[in-house]
Amino acid sequence: MRVAKFAAVLMAAIGSSFVIPALAKLPPLSDDAKAKAAETAAKTAWSDKVASFQLCKAMNKAAASYQAAVKQGGKTAPTPVDTPACADPGPYVSPTAASAPAPATAAATPPKK
Repeated sequence: MRVAKFAAVLMAAIGSSFVIPALAKLPPLSDDAKAKAAETAAKTAWSDKVASFQLCKAMNKAAASYQAAVKQGGKTAPTPVDTPACADPGPYVSPTAASAPAPATAAATPPKK
């Protein structure tokens, strides 16, 4: 009985030693850290769109292959279900580069003397 009580107190002490540091307040993120987090989120979203596009193309290819195999077997293939076209996300464009001001361009005509 004493051992069980000691074990319970010991476990409570060990558990609280992990909880207290977790409740500590962290300093606010710097602007650079916020920008980096936004960049990472944008790149992840773009990567997800690329993966969806590649999956869509692979599914279309598999469906076409199935339809051809069924027709080659002399059977009638079921009518395909209409789905939206695969949307290519295009190349990655950084949101910070898109929102940054354009660099100053040189004058179109040389200055007059």
